[in-house]
Amino acid sequence: MEFFVFNIGAMLAGLALDFLIGDPEGWPHPVIWMGKYISWMEKKLRARGGNLRRGAVFLTLSTVLFSMAACFLILWAASLLGRWALFAAMAILSWTALSARCLAKEAKGVAGALSQSLPKGRTQVARIVGRDTSGLSRSEIVKATIETVAENTTDGVISPMLYLALGGPVLAMGFKAASTLDSMVGYLDEKYRDIGWAGARLDDLFNFLPARLCGFLMCAAAFLLGLNGQGALRVLLRDHKNHLSPNCAWSEAAAAGALGIQLGGDHLYFGKLVKKPTIGDNLRPVEIADISRAVKLMFVTSGLMALILVLVEVILCVL
Repeated sequence: MEFFVFNIGAMLAGLALDFLIGDPEGWPHPVIWMGKYISWMEKKLRARGGNLRRGAVFLTLSTVLFSMAACFLILWAASLLGRWALFAAMAILSWTALSARCLAKEAKGVAGALSQSLPKGRTQVARIVGRDTSGLSRSEIVKATIETVAENTTDGVISPMLYLALGGPVLAMGFKAASTLDSMVGYLDEKYRDIGWAGARLDDLFNFLPARLCGFLMCAAAFLLGLNGQGALRVLLRDHKNHLSPNCAWSEAAAAGALGIQLGGDHLYFGKLVKKPTIGDNLRPVEIADISRAVKLMFVTSGLMALILVLVEVILCVL
């Protein structure tokens, strides 16, 4: 029990650092090293030839296990310096596992660029989405940004918070490794279908429970923010399966319902049209201010998740 209290404290410290500071420029972020390893190993596996689907399993397991092992070694070394050194290391690693501030910064950057011109908006949104952006309209850029904020509320905040609470930074780094694999090689096109399937499936598994928690928490956040909480819940229950991913539509549906807009639909990826169902109701045209509303939803949803984890910890301590 003492570990969980210590761990929750470190997670909250990391969350506070993320909310206040985000990811400083030049910070040696663990995801950078995960990405370097994935790129290097992918090239090795492709050069070796053979069954890339088997190679995908090795790529996935090695990335996740190496990331968790490296995190464990850092914490072990910190523990040799004492209890508070360990706490500081856990808090810093928790900080690196979260990305709320970074997500908000990128989303607001799109809003600012789009306010200046459509070409600048297209350039800026290309930083945070995988689809082709050269032909996106103003409303499509806004929708793409909202979808990214909603989806990454799960990937970048709720999921790592849950795994930080359950297994500390070591388990959270395992999740971040799976998430990084999915973002780099987890595509359905011919190039990545075989080498990326294992990472994509593991990421789906990791996000299964957090995505559903995030969707319902986002509905509650909508009520607290004075948005359409009832609409968020209605669209969530109706449209949570309207996505190629088993997880993404939960938070996207809640956001769409809260804002009274329609998300999803067909998009170009790597020059190919990918057909997707729509999410939400087209009750009104989207506007740039909806990006700010989506960011507020993300922050309040994250705060609710933190509150729930603390309450669960208190209840466990009492029992």
